[in-house]
Amino acid sequence: MKKKKAGELSPAVRRPLTTIPVVTVAALIMAVNLKTFVGTGGLYPGGVSGLSLLIIRLFEMSFGIELPFTVVNVALNALPVYVGFKFIGKNFTLYSCLMIILNSVFADLIPQYIITEDILLIAIFGGMINGFAIGLCLNAGATSGGTDFISIFLSEKRGIDSFNIILGFNAFILCIAGIMFGWDKALYSIIFQYASTSVLHMMYKKFRQTTLFIVTRKPAEVCSAIYEVSTHGATILEGEGSYGHCERNVVYSVISAAQSKKVTKAVTEADPEAFINEVSTQKLFGNFYRPKED
Repeated sequence: MKKKKAGELSPAVRRPLTTIPVVTVAALIMAVNLKTFVGTGGLYPGGVSGLSLLIIRLFEMSFGIELPFTVVNVALNALPVYVGFKFIGKNFTLYSCLMIILNSVFADLIPQYIITEDILLIAIFGGMINGFAIGLCLNAGATSGGTDFISIFLSEKRGIDSFNIILGFNAFILCIAGIMFGWDKALYSIIFQYASTSVLHMMYKKFRQTTLFIVTRKPAEVCSAIYEVSTHGATILEGEGSYGHCERNVVYSVISAAQSKKVTKAVTEADPEAFINEVSTQKLFGNFYRPKED
């Protein structure tokens, strides 16, 4: 167990100092994106934000009433927030609530601004910015709200890629938007969401796993290093080098992709001569430790 250094802040103090600024910046980026790219292109970003925009545009078209984004977005997030508090983690949900409120308020305060009217550029760059903002939140220990709560809950229960769940919900929203407002905006919104999801997959790797095959002469030390960093176990396999016909051990372990750099660094420190092969894990069955959000 690591000793606390003199003057070092405790995690309870350090986390708000890092998470709150990141969440605030992410909320501002997402709100600016809504009032520039998304607003100009008339697109639907998916999730609860997309559903909020769909409801606002429906009321404006049908009744001539312009609903505040804050009211609609916060109201639609009520159920997902409850799921977050009950099943995911209180701190995680509180920071997510901050993100939801700030994003909604910023979206109502920031005026509409046209950067470009090229709908393809809007779909691509707007999606990339949207994915970047959500990725910032998730890596800081929060979420943009809405379907993210539901998808994380189901991912922890069933161990599946959470973004596939988001994609299904977004497809439902786009079908409604296409029927009501025209299929061109809905189809461009698919490009928007594809760009967003691609950036998310690059930035956020918690629910993806990677497999390590480590050839080493120090299997016990390597296993200890893996567990200390990732809290994941390992299996030691006996082997023989084909060239020198000398005894070798192979350590096999599956870890979170987000931890791979820290784990490989710890392994090379435990055994500088270790040969490490990292393979992306497509599917995983059985018990796999997933730490809960705090």
